[in-house]
Amino acid sequence: MAQLSSRQQLDLHKSMLDYLYNAGFTKTFNEFRSEAPEVADFVPDPTSPASGLLVKKWTSIIRMQRKVMDLEARLAQAHEELANAGPVASDSSKRVNKEWIPSSTPKNTLVGHRDKINAISFHPLYSVLASASVDATVKIWDWDTGECERTLKSHTKAVSDCRYDSTGKVLATCSDDLFIKLWNVPDDYKNYATLRGHEHSISSVNFLPGDNQLISSSRDNTVRVWDVQTSHCIKVLKPHTEWIRSALPSADGRLLLTCSDDHTARITDMENGSMKTEMRGHDNRIECAVFIPQASIPAVRELVALPATVQSSKVDSLGISFVITGSRDKTIKLWDALRGQCLWTFVGHDGWVQALTFHPCGKFLLSAADDHTMRVWDLKTGRCLKKIEAHSPFVQCVAWGPTPVTEGSDDSDRIVNVVATGGTDKLIKIWRP
Repeated sequence: MAQLSSRQQLDLHKSMLDYLYNAGFTKTFNEFRSEAPEVADFVPDPTSPASGLLVKKWTSIIRMQRKVMDLEARLAQAHEELANAGPVASDSSKRVNKEWIPSSTPKNTLVGHRDKINAISFHPLYSVLASASVDATVKIWDWDTGECERTLKSHTKAVSDCRYDSTGKVLATCSDDLFIKLWNVPDDYKNYATLRGHEHSISSVNFLPGDNQLISSSRDNTVRVWDVQTSHCIKVLKPHTEWIRSALPSADGRLLLTCSDDHTARITDMENGSMKTEMRGHDNRIECAVFIPQASIPAVRELVALPATVQSSKVDSLGISFVITGSRDKTIKLWDALRGQCLWTFVGHDGWVQALTFHPCGKFLLSAADDHTMRVWDLKTGRCLKKIEAHSPFVQCVAWGPTPVTEGSDDSDRIVNVVATGGTDKLIKIWRP
């Protein structure tokens, strides 16, 4: 039998006593209290953490059992389909699956927030999604079943961003209340740290590679670097003189990509704060900027007719050759990240471009905008392949699901086909094959 710590025993006894009292088992309640000295003075309190805990845990176990049974059934079905599939059919379905793009109808619609959705973040390992809303809450969902598992209430104003670290053990959130909060995922999402220092609304938060540090951007025109373990701010960078909408690290953590209300995106050296590249060309505020991932670089090089060289291959492998930005001028621009030159402009949206994400196969770009659509772009041709009516009126965010690591497998075999979008309609939509 597993041993409980004294604190765990105390919590368990309190929740058992709370259940017995509320269920009307007064005699058993009194006997239990007399046999356990540490809870002899226990008085049921509806506002205490122990209140209703046993019932919540029990219903959670039942829900998990249902999920396990459903997964077992689906696994058995998959085994059966695999056993019956011939080699040609298998190769064909595998090929289609790798390049799947969202259909026009969502698989699930997650309902529960009371205001617009600002950001979404997939857990790296499980079918879990975090959503940040203007209603000052973060909700944790099972995106596969559509169930809301919990609501995190600690921020006092709109929550602007949320991000899991690479292990899925820590969730970081930031808000207009000037605070960044860290949540311990295995410990029932306990809020264990609050990071203070920004002087205006915080726009974004992201973990640096290694998860020991995180970066945040703010309307106070700064990017701050934080030590996750100590919660201390260890560096303040000022790459812009206006509101910084987003800050993302490069894959090796040495460079910082930011975009701002000053109509520019900039790449800054994380070590000394010096500006490496400025990308200027948008006619309005830039809402999002991302490095083009290594998997998408061959398609981008084909689009702009820039063949790879021995020298460029080294930069390509770091994922810092190209940048893509989305702006309130309704366009998406592709940039040479080393020279700051605009190489291509994707035209089609009829509203502010709010978010960008890449298909893991490397061939497609997904964008979300205030024209209530999500669009899929062919990176080799620059053309819009598909326009999906996603939210009404505005789509605020889009994210591709996790790509779990399978030991010894090729990257392209790890694609998980799930896309999530959030909108001003207070809904989160899950797009699946």
